[in-house]
Amino acid sequence: MSTKRFTLMSFALMLLLSVVLAGCGGGKENAAPAKEEEAVQSDGTVDVSKLDPVKLKLYLIGPNQKDLPMVQEKINEYLTEKINVTLDINMIDWGDYSQRMQVITSSGENYDIAFSSSWAFDYLPNAAKGAFMPLNDLLDQYGEGIVEVLDPRFLEGTKVNGVNYGIPANKELAQQFVWRFNKEYVDKYNLDISNVTTLEDLEPLLKTIKDNETADIIPLAVPKSFKPYMPFDYQLGDEIPIGMYIDTEDFKFVNVLESPELKAALTTMREYYKAGYVREDIATLDGIDNFKTGKWLVDREITQPYADLGWSRNAGYEIVTRPMHDPVIYTSSAAGSMMVISSYSKNPERSMMFLNLLNTDAELRNMIQYGLEGTHYTKLDGPYIEDLPAMQENFAMPGFALGNMYLTYLHEGEPEDKWDAFEKFNSSAIVAPTFGFNFDTGPVKTEVAAITNVAKEFIPALYTGSVDPETYLPKAKQKFKDAGIDKVIAEAQKQFDEWKASNQ
Repeated sequence: MSTKRFTLMSFALMLLLSVVLAGCGGGKENAAPAKEEEAVQSDGTVDVSKLDPVKLKLYLIGPNQKDLPMVQEKINEYLTEKINVTLDINMIDWGDYSQRMQVITSSGENYDIAFSSSWAFDYLPNAAKGAFMPLNDLLDQYGEGIVEVLDPRFLEGTKVNGVNYGIPANKELAQQFVWRFNKEYVDKYNLDISNVTTLEDLEPLLKTIKDNETADIIPLAVPKSFKPYMPFDYQLGDEIPIGMYIDTEDFKFVNVLESPELKAALTTMREYYKAGYVREDIATLDGIDNFKTGKWLVDREITQPYADLGWSRNAGYEIVTRPMHDPVIYTSSAAGSMMVISSYSKNPERSMMFLNLLNTDAELRNMIQYGLEGTHYTKLDGPYIEDLPAMQENFAMPGFALGNMYLTYLHEGEPEDKWDAFEKFNSSAIVAPTFGFNFDTGPVKTEVAAITNVAKEFIPALYTGSVDPETYLPKAKQKFKDAGIDKVIAEAQKQFDEWKASNQ
């Protein structure tokens, strides 16, 4: 063996030995990084020294906020101390969110966490096609705090074939529609709203405003998205007329267009349209600025405990409400606001550790919603804050989309028992008959696409009273049948019966 070759082998052996000895010596700067499971202690605390730094890319719904970089810097300082994580927060505006996230998902981009829901970046179809990571094991390992604080019906109602793909926000679980009134006109005409529940109950109030106010005051201020409340558990949203009666005894899906309840509501809306109680252009009206102008009597909204106070604060005038029905827990309401981990994420463990903090750590949760004390808000006594101008101007984040609402500060005037009231609201609700069932539209995707197009053609004009239901309802029924609604109903029934049999 040559001297040169011997020297090289000796050097290699010494180098290998030095690496092994360094590892055994436990020098912190040279130690191999431990995995996340080794960093989580038996008491749930995290040994940050065992974690490599990780940057998580997070997509949130809502307009970009001028002060986000400033707040993000403070959030990252906090998260670095807690779990050695920094965030790259990206906001996508309301109207663009679903489409942009579909493009991002289709491209295979390596993002980590995103907002999803039953109405934006749709949770169910994206979970079904593999866009989101299964979370059951991650919840067990790194989401213990989430499981402890979250109403279990949130996680149960958002499972897809027994698997959780998202973390719902802890907020109102039930859904309840209310008639929302501008109190100025209620008081001005001494209107009795105590017994107003149905669409028909509104008639004398609407007539009073129409007969006594100027034309710019809208009696019933609703846009083309308005749907009369129907006692149905819908499967594809209330745009598509497939549902099961809330009080069903036979657990059968029906074509809502064929129900006597809808026929009566359409007749009433047609009368209101002809009487001038709604805007003439309602069928093409994407939105309505009544909330800003104050020139309206009543509209329709989904409520939550003490919602009147928040609406009044935002409007700058007093708003009062009357419920249309008892609160109901739907599958869609459980999935109304969620955080998902991308199936392309390279950091699923750390992502879940972050989501666990977001749902259990009040300081982090309030920082991501309200920004910085002294800059965006003033801290008052107890759980209360007062907004500073910079919050509305530069950091108005959508709080419902940011995790556990029960951790958030209250505004002056809100009752201190607000979050207790949320729990009571959820506890008092009835459970929809298909709660937990998720309809896989794959076998009938062609028909679903076809009836969706029919809905766009007929529903806005029909439901807003812009056309005569005596003429247009039969046409709509036939169009939906031609597009395959009966096949979709049959497939939904088949899947539901199988699901119900396996979930007795």
